[in-house]
Amino acid sequence: MQKIAISQSNYVPWKGYIDMIASVDTFILYDDMQYTKRDWRNRNKIKTPQGLKWISIPVDVKGKYFQKINQTHVTDSSWALSHWSSIQQNYRKAPHYKETADWLKPLYDLAQNLSLLSDINRLFLDRICQQLGIETEIRSSNEFSLVDGKTERLVDLCEQLGADRYVSGGSAKSYVVEELFEEKKISLEWFDNSAYPEYPQPYGDFEHSVSILDLFFNVGPNAHSYMKFIK
Repeated sequence: MQKIAISQSNYVPWKGYIDMIASVDTFILYDDMQYTKRDWRNRNKIKTPQGLKWISIPVDVKGKYFQKINQTHVTDSSWALSHWSSIQQNYRKAPHYKETADWLKPLYDLAQNLSLLSDINRLFLDRICQQLGIETEIRSSNEFSLVDGKTERLVDLCEQLGADRYVSGGSAKSYVVEELFEEKKISLEWFDNSAYPEYPQPYGDFEHSVSILDLFFNVGPNAHSYMKFIK
C-alpha cells in the first residue's frame, strides 16, 4: 500500500499544503512544470497590523514564457534579508518568536546564496517538515521519466512508485481524467483543505491563507494541534 501526492513547490507554504504532505507516504515536487506568474511558487502571505502582506522572491521571467519552475533563477539575493526583516518586524511580539527565529533565521542566511527557486523552496520545505516531525519521503519529478499527457503523467508516476492511492488538490478537478486512474486500479482521493481550526492570531480577523510560518510564531510546539494529519 503506497499513497502519494504530486504538486509544484511553493515558497513557505500554507498549512494545507504541508498537511497534504503529511497525509501521504511519498510526495513528489513537480517542478518540471511551467513556471506561472502571480502564483505561490515564489511568494506567500504573512499577517501584519495593516493586513495581509505578500513576501515575494524576485525571479527572472522576462521573455522566458515556457521555462520550468526548476529552471527559474532568482534575480536579486537581497530578497532574503528583506523577507527576514518583514517577518521580524511583524512577528517579533508573537508568543513563540524566539524559538521559531532560532531555526528559521539560519535558513534565510543559507537561502540568500541559492540561485534557483526550486532549491530555495526545498530548503524551507524540508526544515518545516522536520520541525513538525513529518516523515514523508519527498522526491523531485526530475528523478523520474515523464510521459506526455497531464493525467497520463500523474498515473505513470504512481505506477513508477507502485502507488495504489493518489491524493490530489481540488484545483486539479478541472483537468484530471478520473477514468485513467480507475483503469490502473489507482484510487483517486481529493484532499480536503477546509475546516481547519483557528488558532490565536493577532491583527484583527483570523486569516487561514497565510504562510505556515504564522502558525509557528503564534503557537510554536503546538502547531500540530491545528493540523489534520500530524499527531
